[in-house]
Amino acid sequence: MATGRTHRPATRSRGIPEATVARLPLYLRALTALSERSVPTVSSEELAAAAGVNSAKLRKDFSYLGSYGTRGVGYDVEYLVYQISRELGLTQDWPVVIVGIGNLGAALAGYGGFASRGFRVAALIDADPAMTGKPVAGIPVQHSDDLEKIINEDGVSIGVIATPAGVAQQVCDRLVAAGVTSILNFAPTVLSVPDGVDVRKVDLSIELQILAFHEQRKAGEETSAEEGPDAGAEPEAAAVAPPAPRGATGSTGRKGPDGDVPAVMPA
Repeated sequence: MATGRTHRPATRSRGIPEATVARLPLYLRALTALSERSVPTVSSEELAAAAGVNSAKLRKDFSYLGSYGTRGVGYDVEYLVYQISRELGLTQDWPVVIVGIGNLGAALAGYGGFASRGFRVAALIDADPAMTGKPVAGIPVQHSDDLEKIINEDGVSIGVIATPAGVAQQVCDRLVAAGVTSILNFAPTVLSVPDGVDVRKVDLSIELQILAFHEQRKAGEETSAEEGPDAGAEPEAAAVAPPAPRGATGSTGRKGPDGDVPAVMPA
């Protein structure tokens, strides 16, 4: 069924690279914070620092949007918020279904960031009959038997998978068969999807492992710094004196087996 290849978004056909698309939400978050503080304009340097990128990359990204700012003034915050929101498709309502209402699914259902960014949780779905009808974040949970019906009735094109890994692919297949073309996967497994379906994976364990790697490396650097600049360096080879004349003695007065004093005594 699956090739692992994903459908190219419309933005790519308009010449916006995927790397730029991935940074647009970062800019939007920073701009939204400025807008909430009633900041009218922002320089590329200030916005880049707030978004965690360099200013040259930011200016290049915005050039794909046709936004170049005004010299000496900067970028209009409100206009950029609208422009990026429109480019990301956030100026319309996106119904979303969340499948798997365990601890993680329930937390996602209660996340206020969905509604404020143009996403509406249309349904919460779980395979456990005991969960059916139970309200979570004010939304009654529906049984997975009704998955296809829910997707068709609500016109859902985005699905969130928060199930155990063992059933994630089966859920994915049903979502795709019902017409879902974008999936956000929280299950710790790689999903196979056909062409035309986009998958974004959020794996908390992998992110934590990466952080553990960096923590370990920082700890090693701190240890090296405490031990001094030469810590960990290869010891310099001991200077080897020229062979002493046969029968001569060194400062120890001892001779080697053949009468010579070894230049470097064995440990």
